[in-house]
Amino acid sequence: MKTTTLGPFTVSRLCLGTMLMGAKTPTDESHRMLDRFLEAGGTFVDTADTYSDGGSEETLAPWLADHRDEVVLATKVRFPVSDPGGAGLSADRIARACEASLRRLGTDVIDLYQVHAPDPDVPLEETLEALDALVRAGKVRAVGASNFPAWLLAWSVALQDREGWAPFVSLQPQYSLVERSAEIELLPFCRAAGLGVIPADASETLEEAPERRAIERNFRVVDAAGEIAEARGATIAQVAIAWLLGTEGITAPIIGPRTMEQLEDLLGADGLELTDAERERLEAPAPPPPVYPQRMLREQSGMPDVPRVARAR
Repeated sequence: MKTTTLGPFTVSRLCLGTMLMGAKTPTDESHRMLDRFLEAGGTFVDTADTYSDGGSEETLAPWLADHRDEVVLATKVRFPVSDPGGAGLSADRIARACEASLRRLGTDVIDLYQVHAPDPDVPLEETLEALDALVRAGKVRAVGASNFPAWLLAWSVALQDREGWAPFVSLQPQYSLVERSAEIELLPFCRAAGLGVIPADASETLEEAPERRAIERNFRVVDAAGEIAEARGATIAQVAIAWLLGTEGITAPIIGPRTMEQLEDLLGADGLELTDAERERLEAPAPPPPVYPQRMLREQSGMPDVPRVARAR
């Protein structure tokens, strides 16, 4: 499997999401899937404390005991979990949640600790300083964000730069062929500021609402992917992941298989490179919405994106 850089890490171009492990995927099969991912060259594993109320992290622990130095391990904090209880991104809760994740994972350091979503009830400075404290204490190697709007992500990065706090090295957004809103501001900002992007699609029980997903334009995307898959001897899932892998600024798409069969299918995306014509065919049915001021800047100023910007650090 190809590799790339993410902050201070070298990671595989596919990231294994473990949300279903220990829940819909039994522990034994979860460990076999982790073994297979590692065998295929995968080195990047993502979880969260809220997945199965800590169950995903606990499922990983026995496997990590034998493979900790072979993977870059990412987890998240923000949403409700019974240990340490509550939710949110106050300094005290971040500290306690990190300790709980370390215990469940059976490790003494988390490689990438991500805030799972913003917390409007806590000053941003408090959250960012608490994350910096974890890095300084050696409990976390790097920090990232997930589900942040572009304005808040930019504000966070500016604060981290100004205060000398540990910087966000990544964003985990919702991004796929049928959800391309991230192209409007999030992806341009991440490319400009040098943040890695590890896209995931949404949970089937939350964002995958029929009125949002089961619509005509998305069916046209699936039809196009199916035609390309048939012509290339691939599957629709492989085509969808290959499209992400070929998108500028995308570091490592997160795959979340439930079974070994699904994992084997998704691993096949790593060697599939789409042509420009195939990408255009996939993108045509469901483009991101035209919005101001991006539309005006593109049409009147010829500025479709933001170049990488110089940062003080």
